[in-house]
Amino acid sequence: MLLEKMLQSQGFGSRKHCQQLIKNGAVSIQNEVIDHPKHKLDLNDLDFEVYGKAHRYREKVYIALNKPQDYECSHQATHHFSVFDLFDEMLLNRGIQCVGRLDQDTTGLLLLTDDGQFLQALTHPKKHVAKVYQMQTADPVTDAQLQQLEQGVELRNEKGIFAATEVIRLSESRLQMSIHQGVYHQVKRMLAAVGNKVEQLHRAQIGALALPELAEGEWIYLNAEQVALAKFRSEE
Repeated sequence: MLLEKMLQSQGFGSRKHCQQLIKNGAVSIQNEVIDHPKHKLDLNDLDFEVYGKAHRYREKVYIALNKPQDYECSHQATHHFSVFDLFDEMLLNRGIQCVGRLDQDTTGLLLLTDDGQFLQALTHPKKHVAKVYQMQTADPVTDAQLQQLEQGVELRNEKGIFAATEVIRLSESRLQMSIHQGVYHQVKRMLAAVGNKVEQLHRAQIGALALPELAEGEWIYLNAEQVALAKFRSEE
């Protein structure tokens, strides 16, 4: 790949802007300044610097964010902050998208990517990628409610029965469960259907990928192994 195209693919801006960066002597590889836009590159394990800042070439990006409360999964947030405010211009230029959504008041694991196939693999209903949620409930969780959640409930304006798996009572009013669908406000609506209410909601896991140790608002790039874990499909 040509150097100018590589920079553009990594979110450094338009082709013209990338050409100018190169001509200005801003780009170096292995401590050597490369000032020719048409310089051909081997992309395998490519590290480079732009104005002295280190970067690694990534064909696609896969990001895990510990989403804070009061952030919307939208570029045009209306009443709160946007999760995209947490990322730099380079990643925004790459067109990263949220893999599914979390409500503004829900915290925890949110994946973002510029890989459309990866996004589809995790969000299509037929893929059965489980999501694990932990919640604080308004009232103590009863044995009857646990049983109802596992057996399945009906949700207004939705077809079918919605059941949870691996339903665990963490404490009197704290609950963990896994869902395999992903309809609007599903966890909150399921708890309402059994006569309780979600006060706080946190997503702890997608597929077999648990939320990495990140403070709220922090994010990391996922490696190949973590990407595979996120795509783990249950047979449920």
